Amino acid sequence: MNIKDIDLNLLRLFEAVHRSGNVSRAAESLGISQPAASQGLARLRGMLRDPLFVRTGAGVRPTPRADRLAQSVVGAMAVLEQALNESVEFSSRESRRVFRIHMSDIGEGRFLPDILVALRERAPGVRIETRPVLQNAISDALDSGLIDFAFGFLPGVGSTRRDDLLRDRYIILMREDHPFLARHGPDSVSQDDLHALEFVMVRTHANIQRILQLLALEDRLRLTTEHFLALPDIVRATDLCAVMPRNIARNFLAVRGGYAIIEPDFPLRDFVVSLHWSKRFQDDPGNRWFRDLTLELFAERGI
Repeated sequence: MNIKDIDLNLLRLFEAVHRSGNVSRAAESLGISQPAASQGLARLRGMLRDPLFVRTGAGVRPTPRADRLAQSVVGAMAVLEQALNESVEFSSRESRRVFRIHMSDIGEGRFLPDILVALRERAPGVRIETRPVLQNAISDALDSGLIDFAFGFLPGVGSTRRDDLLRDRYIILMREDHPFLARHGPDSVSQDDLHALEFVMVRTHANIQRILQLLALEDRLRLTTEHFLALPDIVRATDLCAVMPRNIARNFLAVRGGYAIIEPDFPLRDFVVSLHWSKRFQDDPGNRWFRDLTLELFAERGI
């Protein structure tokens, strides 16, 4: 098919349905009726010769073709929006912009509360969407406009602009009545002592795996999980210990208690969490505003 045959409004509809997973919610967000949205999807399905979305109990699920198409459509729409608004001054009070951000689940817990409080006060119409991206694809996602910013410790993401937000280090979190603590004080743990422990690891933090490898502790790994936020209950219920960022571990202690932190002299233990964005969009007024807001919010965190 030829690009001249595509109505831009159909792509907007496609993106809204893919984002919300629900045709009615997508129609509402675009200010059109549900029948009109269904008719538009039917036209697009016919053009692309793919069902694009399959009904589920909770809404619709994208087909593999739709998932592939969404990456290009979202990026293209973002680039177009940036170009159309390039010379327009950003008004935070009046803006209805959506900022799309890469964050891990632990990043959402660390950064989003402060950001959302600030947006409610300064930019009540601005919305945030988190879009997790594979680390080796972050630079391309930023350059294509698929995401506006990426938060995290992201070594090797390619040619991005970057501002450092906070310093952190990897520590070990365990339950406060762990048998290990009866034999070792929290401040007198050597690397050799760690071979008496068993560990849970989050798969998405490659440096944690690298630390365990460098200390020859891979055979002490008993559980690998996807999410940091699963760690508190796992650590509390078992003798497993978690290598994780100190700032997050301290939050667990402050909110829930019942944990202990030890800080061995790890290799690779210190790292910096940064805000990344694309050099292609560094002159966009909205991006500059959001960057400045983020730097202001986290200026007191020790960088």
